[in-house]
Amino acid sequence: MNSPLGELYIFEEDNKIVQISTSYTPAKECKEEMSELLSNTVGQLNEYFAGTRKTFSIPLDMRGTEFQKRVWNALLEIPYGETWSYKQLAEFINNPKAVRAVGGANHNNPIMIIVPCHRVIGSNGSLTGYAGGLDMKEHLLNLERSVIRS
Repeated sequence: MNSPLGELYIFEEDNKIVQISTSYTPAKECKEEMSELLSNTVGQLNEYFAGTRKTFSIPLDMRGTEFQKRVWNALLEIPYGETWSYKQLAEFINNPKAVRAVGGANHNNPIMIIVPCHRVIGSNGSLTGYAGGLDMKEHLLNLERSVIRS
């Protein structure tokens, strides 16, 4: 899909979204066709970028270790327009010493934007790494903040 951030590639398997990425990197061979789920996902992402959608109702299949899945599910709890630090995220999953591991799981989030890893920042408030680049992370955070303010 074309987005305000550039091309996004959305992958589905078994009627669930398994990956959203800024690069075409499917886990396995795939067909390039628009399904009802992909069309719905594109529609919801367009609403998000337009500032009219704050939550998503898309079936997801987050593939990773049990720890990664705990972190990714915790990301879904961060309210729209807010940010948490890696430390807050580690504390939220009841593993306060796992700050670095939380950062690693956040970095490996396969479903960007919908699973909002962009809402995690450094303890000092600084933007930290993002798969789509810091400019994309800043854009997403600014979008959410501007919607909250309006």
